[in-house]
Amino acid sequence: MEQIERKVTKIGNSIGITLPPELLRQVGLSQGDDVQIEVKGGNIILRKKEQLHLPDGVDAEFMELLNDVIKEHDKAFKGLVDR
Repeated sequence: MEQIERKVTKIGNSIGITLPPELLRQVGLSQGDDVQIEVKGGNIILRKKEQLHLPDGVDAEFMELLNDVIKEHDKAFKGLVDR
């Protein structure tokens, strides 16, 4: 895996890190794509957000609400699996 160093810099009213176009192409990211950011073990993990295509009749707002509930109660759900 190629290692790239970047500076954390001010971008407008925010703080950010710029990424070289070559790196973005390698992972299939383009300007305007949505990404997911996770902090795990003191590291920042950045990944392209997968686009979910819902079947007819399934409401996107309901799926977002369901996802929020699952995230909120993740530990409890995992505890049920271990029973």
